[in-house]
Amino acid sequence: MSAGMKKQYLALLEAKLAKVASRSLDAYCRYIEIPGVPVNDDDDCELFYPDNVEPAQHHQLINQSLEKVESGEIKRLMVFMPPGSAKSTYATVVFPTWFMGKNPKKNIINTSYGSDLARKFGRKCRQITRSPAYQRVFNTGLTEDNKAVDNWSLTNESTYMAGGILSGITGNRADGLIIDDPVKGREQAESETIRNKTWEAYLSDLRTRLKPNGWIIVILTRWHEDDLAGRILPNGYAGESGTIQAKDGEDWHVICLQAQCERDDDPLKRKQREYLWTEWFSEAHWKQERITQGSRNWDALYQQRPSPAEGGMIKRTWVSRYRVPPANPIRIVQSWDTANKANEINDPSVCTTWAETKLAYYLLDVWCGKVEFPTLKSTAISLAQKWQPSAILIEDKASGQSLIQEFKANTRLPVIAIEPEGDKITRMSAESAKFEAGKVFMPEAASWLPDYEREIFAFPLCEHDDQVDSTSQFLKWASSNQQHFAYEKVKPTGLRKGGAW
Repeated sequence: MSAGMKKQYLALLEAKLAKVASRSLDAYCRYIEIPGVPVNDDDDCELFYPDNVEPAQHHQLINQSLEKVESGEIKRLMVFMPPGSAKSTYATVVFPTWFMGKNPKKNIINTSYGSDLARKFGRKCRQITRSPAYQRVFNTGLTEDNKAVDNWSLTNESTYMAGGILSGITGNRADGLIIDDPVKGREQAESETIRNKTWEAYLSDLRTRLKPNGWIIVILTRWHEDDLAGRILPNGYAGESGTIQAKDGEDWHVICLQAQCERDDDPLKRKQREYLWTEWFSEAHWKQERITQGSRNWDALYQQRPSPAEGGMIKRTWVSRYRVPPANPIRIVQSWDTANKANEINDPSVCTTWAETKLAYYLLDVWCGKVEFPTLKSTAISLAQKWQPSAILIEDKASGQSLIQEFKANTRLPVIAIEPEGDKITRMSAESAKFEAGKVFMPEAASWLPDYEREIFAFPLCEHDDQVDSTSQFLKWASSNQQHFAYEKVKPTGLRKGGAW
């Protein structure tokens, strides 16, 4: 191929790629230059070039919905994802420039918790429109006489305005509103005053700016159950994705992605317990972050399940913490709450392991899983072998009955059948005083702790309550059986009949 023919071929290929980018948001992301973090207050940005911009699966999911926003199929969109998942890059930086290039004379307003963040987004958007790649795609670019970072326009007469959500957005009408992170951090999220002001700004300042047939995009992590999304979505919203009829009477399309999948209807088709974007964040990263953040932050920011600070029946402030468990406990006790079936629609089986002293109860370990009976049996034996308990409490119902019969017939494990009395709320209510008195200790950190805390502090409003049942079962039995042990350490007897496990 001659140099001239090669040049002509490359020009045709460039034109084809640009045309595809004008139609496909995924292709557009790969084609343009996406600005990174601004290194100073002028126009200079670090750039991630096209060969580094490959939308991950969850980015493609966002882009598919954003394309429907541009086409008019979706008018209201919410995106909930963990911090660091690049949701803002695609929805708040890339999409506005694509929409404005495709739609001359359209107007976009972008808001965030503060004007500085809004201007940062505006600077990145503006930088894209200055690139030769953008001008090749849409044959338009930045207007030289209107190019402030928070207020600029294109030569096709589309305009962009950015500002803090509480700064007062006036003067412009919008074909599209983008609200990205409407509150800054835990302190603002906990302030009822800030939440009320944010809500009023959304109603009075932003929605009143929207033109007929305009669209709204809300992008956030769920800091608080009463955040902007919480005030829009219906009571009882449980983290599902798809079209949701909200309290405002409108249909909102919701993309809700958890760091670790807990739902059978995950929009990425992940299985339960699979993590998000493991090409970028390893499983080890997510597991460590879960421990570091603690249950409340993990549930809210990473799992999109915010819960009240004080929870329900058991308060966080009641719980004592330990770094090292007691060296010479009176006894080790395991408490089992077993499920009927292992199907994902059923509750899991749970075993909590406790160390008991004269004055307190120390939670040492929690096992929780949805398993069939053979695995349940082998797990129970393994946990007994590990902890050498003086007593194994098993609720005498469901698969627990089979477990009790199996162990009494074939092992010397110290199994005690427990007949539950009253409902779940009554049983935990009777033991709540032990928490309030500071007698129940939990570790400062453990891989299982976030799940346990989420359930225990949300009860009775939690989805599952098996860890609660296991806990109340132990506490009730322990307080009723102290005299029998006379505060002397009891040696476990865990050998299978015949002398082996």
